[in-house]
Amino acid sequence: MSNTVLKLPEESLLQIIKHYSNNQIPAKAPYIRFTAKLPDTVITVYNSKKVMFQGAGAEREALKWGDVSGPITKAVSTKGDVLPPDFAKLSVIGSDETGTGDFFGPITVAACYVPADKVALAHELGAKDSKLLSDDAMRKIAPDLKEAFVHSVLTLKNAKYNAVQSHGWSQGKMKAMLHNQAIKHVLRKMAPEKPDAILIDQFAERGIYYNHIKGEKEIIRENVLFSTKAEGIHVSVACASIIARVAFLEEMDLMSAETGITLPKGAGKIVDEAAAKIILKHGEDYLKTLSKAHFANTGKAIGLAGKRRK
Repeated sequence: MSNTVLKLPEESLLQIIKHYSNNQIPAKAPYIRFTAKLPDTVITVYNSKKVMFQGAGAEREALKWGDVSGPITKAVSTKGDVLPPDFAKLSVIGSDETGTGDFFGPITVAACYVPADKVALAHELGAKDSKLLSDDAMRKIAPDLKEAFVHSVLTLKNAKYNAVQSHGWSQGKMKAMLHNQAIKHVLRKMAPEKPDAILIDQFAERGIYYNHIKGEKEIIRENVLFSTKAEGIHVSVACASIIARVAFLEEMDLMSAETGITLPKGAGKIVDEAAAKIILKHGEDYLKTLSKAHFANTGKAIGLAGKRRK
């Protein structure tokens, strides 16, 4: 289904409401100002002054009112399972993770359930591919998403990360364990309701994923689908990604306050510099409590700290 959204002035909104008044249907939520249904298109006017056109005639109708830069739901090249038709409209638990490539900070995984009748709400609250959002924007959006949708967020702090990594766990295994657990939590919270599907942002093929968690007592398999670029496929994954990212940022805030040094994200040279300062101030053992110790940044930071001691 094609979705197109326009942000319009009040004058245009009044014109739209008048134009489609004969096709008006009851609004389903308090944040919706007006809804109309045509044979091939649903037009929804939100209190935020956004108008969503959904259906086969979405672009046709939207073009009557403004410049259409492109639909929200775009065709993307993905790898993974073949998804059912109109998947974006289904009731789905989505899950995603962040923090895996950052030297400082934890891995966080979130799962979020967006039922079919709240897909539009998720878009209205600002949920979209987190790569298109700044950290500050996600901090603003996440509380509303957490309030509106059943979710679970898990944080694997660095002490635990380093412990299991030293016992041979790969990041893939860690992520698979966390995804399975987060999805279990959401399923329990929403019971007896069940989703139409569960979509995991694919970081490993199905067989590898399930091999990682084969020792778990409860493994979620029913209706589980995998796809790359899943944030653009169903808004539940976008919600999960935002919730996970903000959990990561909040943990980074706490760690920065504790160390007295603003800890940078990523794994570049600025990270090496910050890690060297921590070694000089608190020692190597303390650095390990803040970081993924097996990253090459550890060795680089030790080398930088050694030069500065001379």
